[in-house]
Parts: sequence; C-alpha cells; structure tokens
Amino acid sequence: MRYTHVGAGVGLVLGALGMQVPAALAADGSDVQINPWSASPGSTVTVTTTACGPDVDYGKGWSKVGGQFHLFEGDYPGELVGQFEIPEGTRPGNDTITLKCPPRIKITDTYQVTGRPPSGSVGAGFGPAESDGMQLALGGALLAGAAAGGVIRVHRRQRAHRG
Repeated sequence: MRYTHVGAGVGLVLGALGMQVPAALAADGSDVQINPWSASPGSTVTVTTTACGPDVDYGKGWSKVGGQFHLFEGDYPGELVGQFEIPEGTRPGNDTITLKCPPRIKITDTYQVTGRPPSGSVGAGFGPAESDGMQLALGGALLAGAAAGGVIRVHRRQRAHRG
C-alpha cells in the first residue's frame, strides 16, 4: 500500500515535468529575445533578433505599447538589437512586438507588461504602522495561549499512555 502512494507521487511529478518540455523547446527555438520578458511601466525593453540573417544590419520594430523603434547591429554577427520604453500609466497585459527587416522578413512575439511594483509599506487593515502596540499585545497573547494549550494537550496524552 505504501508503494502505491509513492508510485502515484512519482508519476505525477514526471507527468508535470513532461508537460513542460514542449514549452521549453519552443522558447529555446525563438529567434527573438525580449528582455525583460515581464516589464513594468517606465522600464526599457531590449529586443534582440537573429532572424534577419547575417547580411542585414538594420531593421524596424513596432510595439503596441512603446510605438516604433529601430534595430541596429548588435555585438554578434547577424544580431540586431533595439530598445523602447514602456510609457508610464500603461495597463498590465500582453504586448505584441513586430519586427521587420529586408528583404521581406516579419516576426512577431509577445511579452508581458506588469503593474508597478509596490513601494513603501503595505496596508494590512490595522491602520498606520506607528499604532501597532495594541496589535502586538493581542498577537502575543494569542500565541501564548496557543502554546499553553499545546503543552497541556501533550501533557494529558503522556499521562493517558502511562496509566
């Protein structure tokens, strides 16, 4: 019976890993790299491609969010690189990038626009952070009560097994 549970767990893990392989292979075969893939408003997105070929030294790009941008030669042969900025106030969601280079190559890819990362403290519903004395006292009392209850329960179990 014990081996059945272990076998089922191993089967689930292998199945989950097997489902990830096609996605990983598809991601590695892409001719377009978007960095960062998950960007927030105000950040700069860099697009790199090798799909235009080794003889092409210029291309154009267009993002629904960032507008038009140019692709220039990168650090490696056949690589074109371009950048654009995500405007402030852009709503979270997916953005499509279209790249065009001569003679008639057109490539599209998507990336994710996220919301602004939080700054400062997070409001948890207890009011300002400086008025936390009462909450700390209440939380401490609850934790002490839970610990005392656990000690009493363990002590009673030990007595029951002795007698």
